[in-house]
Amino acid sequence: MRIRFGVVFVALLVVTSHANAQANFRFYEPVEPPRKIQVVVERGMAIAAPENSASAIEMCIRDYCEWARIDVRLTKDGHHVVIHDETVDRTTDGKGRVADLTLEELKKLDAGASFAKRFTGTRILTLPEVLALAKGKINLQLNCNAIEPKRLCDEITASGMERQVIVSAAPETLARVREASGGMVACIAKYDPKSKPIEQFVKDVAPAAAEIGAEEATPDLCRQLHSAGVKVQISLPGEKWDNAKLREQAFASGVDWIVTDDPASVLYFNFHRAYGNLPVKVSAHRGTNRYAPENTVASIRGAARTGVDFAEIDIRTTRDGKLVLLHDSTLNRTTPGKGPVRQVTFAEATALSAGTWFGKPFRDTHVPSFDDGLTALGDTCGVYLDSKDIAPDALLAAIHKYHLEDRHVVYQSASYCDNLHKLDSTVRTLPPLRKLDQLDSVAAVKPYGVDAEWTILSKEMIAKCHERGIKVFSDALGKNEKIEEYQKAMDWGIDCIQTDYPLRVLRAVELRKAHSSK
Repeated sequence: MRIRFGVVFVALLVVTSHANAQANFRFYEPVEPPRKIQVVVERGMAIAAPENSASAIEMCIRDYCEWARIDVRLTKDGHHVVIHDETVDRTTDGKGRVADLTLEELKKLDAGASFAKRFTGTRILTLPEVLALAKGKINLQLNCNAIEPKRLCDEITASGMERQVIVSAAPETLARVREASGGMVACIAKYDPKSKPIEQFVKDVAPAAAEIGAEEATPDLCRQLHSAGVKVQISLPGEKWDNAKLREQAFASGVDWIVTDDPASVLYFNFHRAYGNLPVKVSAHRGTNRYAPENTVASIRGAARTGVDFAEIDIRTTRDGKLVLLHDSTLNRTTPGKGPVRQVTFAEATALSAGTWFGKPFRDTHVPSFDDGLTALGDTCGVYLDSKDIAPDALLAAIHKYHLEDRHVVYQSASYCDNLHKLDSTVRTLPPLRKLDQLDSVAAVKPYGVDAEWTILSKEMIAKCHERGIKVFSDALGKNEKIEEYQKAMDWGIDCIQTDYPLRVLRAVELRKAHSSK
């Protein structure tokens, strides 16, 4: 009788294990403490670097994203490489099907020049190369289009990445992955709640995670999947799907992961939804210039969409007295044009591409007019107006035309700011403060704030400014773009940090909040 009971008990264990073999799979957490909702970045940061490339994945790592979703295929000679399409035609300088090319042939192809000249020489990665790049830094979702399951599992286990990988594939392929790995390699499967009950789905697939339609995410469905030990993922591809309504629905439903090509917007939204405003204002330098070409409608809209407080833009005047957005005094660096901005007409300047140098998705992006830039702000984003070359009366007219009275600052010399203030006492001027002994002279022009050199920041310096009713902005650009630098400035009471890395500032805030709650 004891033997029979033992047999039955073991049989029940086997059935239970098969029904939910990967329940409550314990994944590595690249970002500690873990966020309520994690982001899965589609093909790495493919908007700003060649998709599935080392550069695209490294951008995700530098921005403290938890996951990158990459595509895996098998070469003619049986190697796993990271490429989305069945052929190499779209993303490389070669032709043909991946399955018909050897690894050696694929490694000779340029997978970067078609995206932008600055990525010339980028090579297709093997799966082991990506696993080594990601280890201890970011988790990977492997979208497996054509693979050899046993070899895939061996490559994952050999790299020690079992807790950092989840495999997405057709059900029959997932079954072979689970078998080959003994359940050690996690799997994610698509689930349609209309097709079958959750219990049947879990029994058939035994997944660690399920991807459901964004509009199907409900608290009840997520609870049921979580009760089965299954994490929940939704996908929000592009602006049509990645909107505030579906983000709110995802947050309220309790999903675990969101697949997106706009991680900055999702992560800022999640923070605001969970905790409210950041304890410091954030200015996106030349817009979101790491995800879109600087000083373009795309980068300004990116800042507005992310939810930072200011988009910083640079204004210049053309030969015929009209206004465009460009940082440099010449066209040379960010456009195919040559020579000073002051020597071309407005029509000539705005006909130039401002995005080809940055990447293929922005090849039709042109130098914007000042009006286009202000329109791109939308109804809530503030603007940091770096008045490189614009007459004071034209600047004031634009501020009032676009109703920016309560959401602007103007950066220029103290004398320029003084002239502005004499024309309109409500303008929010922001002259530079390079040395502490300049504070009295700068304060004399009655500024809204100062743009202080980062090296002169201190608790005492910021307190002195605040005593005079002057806010403190500072550019944490270059060597100061560090979490510890942001946190130190926040502890001192800085009002606004200007940055090229808005997600790095967000991470500093998250860590500061986690520390204060202990």
